[in-house]
Parts: sequence; C-alpha cells; structure tokens
Amino acid sequence: MSSAPEVEIPSVDAMRRNSAQAGALLKTLGNPDRLLILCQINRGEICVGDLEASTGIGQPTLSQQLTVLRAQGLVKTRRGGKRMYYSLASPAASAVLLTLYQIYCHGGNDPPPGE
Repeated sequence: MSSAPEVEIPSVDAMRRNSAQAGALLKTLGNPDRLLILCQINRGEICVGDLEASTGIGQPTLSQQLTVLRAQGLVKTRRGGKRMYYSLASPAASAVLLTLYQIYCHGGNDPPPGE
C-alpha cells in the first residue's frame, strides 16, 4: 500500500522569514489604488497612459503608487521610445492577485463568500 509523500514542515525561523515577506506583500496590496494598478498590470505589460485611462487614477497618485510598487520589487519597467511600460515582476504577487480575482471578480455580481 503506498502512502502520500511526507510534506516537510519548515522551521519556525524559516516561517518567520516567510511571514515577514508575506506581510510586506499584503501591506503593499492593502492600498486600493495599488491593488487596482497591480490587477491591471497582471493582465500584461501596460504603458502608464493606458494604466491611467483603465484605472481612472490621476497621474500624481499613479506615479506615487508605481514608485512604491517598484521599490517593493513587484513591478519592473521598460522604456519604449517616450513611453514607460510596466509589467509584474513578482510571481508571489501574481499568485495572490489571481486568488483575489477568483474570489472577488470572477463571479460577476456574486458577492464573495461570507457577505
């Protein structure tokens, strides 16, 4: 009879380091503007002008939030002529965004569970 492979449980120190990283990501995602920006960027590379148009976030706020996202290592940039393009740089952020999308956006008008 075969049994399921054992899952290695990380040490408390490893979990503490990982929880600090997870907490930093969740703190960054806790801002509604940053979350909306990341949701748009998670769809694919996008220039600042298109990002402003799709989110409705004005240029000063958009620039400020993109600076935070770059500093946290969540997005990367590419210059194309006079335009600056943003794309997601964090697989962890992408996974969290996908989960949030499935809970809050995918169901159309269905409220999230528990509401």
